[in-house]
Amino acid sequence: MNLPNKLTVFRILLIPVFMLILAFNPDWGTWLVLGVQLPVSHFVAAVIFIVASLTDFLDGQIARRENLVTNFGKFADPLADKLLVMTALIFFVQFQWVAAWMVAIIVIRELSITGLRTLIVENNGKVLAAAMPGKIKTFSQMIAIIFFLLHNIGFAAIHVPFAQIMMWIALIATVYSGVDYFYKNRQVFSDGFK
Repeated sequence: MNLPNKLTVFRILLIPVFMLILAFNPDWGTWLVLGVQLPVSHFVAAVIFIVASLTDFLDGQIARRENLVTNFGKFADPLADKLLVMTALIFFVQFQWVAAWMVAIIVIRELSITGLRTLIVENNGKVLAAAMPGKIKTFSQMIAIIFFLLHNIGFAAIHVPFAQIMMWIALIATVYSGVDYFYKNRQVFSDGFK
């Protein structure tokens, strides 16, 4: 297993730790930071999420630079992103930070693209790598999640709901990238329209 794949596996292993902190929400006190009462448990969850997100950036950079791109990496890297983001967003619905319908759209897109990836592998043996719209979607989701966990730190004092704004951008990018993937790979479904 090469270094990028090890980073991906490490990211996957961080997800249960992240989930446990959000699930049990331990009372480790709060910090007053830039006018925000920030629960320490949310800060710790944010740090875990940031570390996991950085491994996402690093594994892709290393894989491309060192020519270590593998089918496992193409499969596991976006899967790790989905698992991490979906875990956070499902908890955010529970915390009433994000509307359930927004998360439902994101989940539907992710399941649809996973199905498309499976179909492409079955048809031509290739794994569908993440395209730029999908990367923008992932980046905007990750920024939104970080600022939700940090209670809009740096923006709350000036009454700008930055996390919510990023969530809307993420939703738009999610829908656009989903449509883009299906349009660019529409030939996979050509046998159903003969």
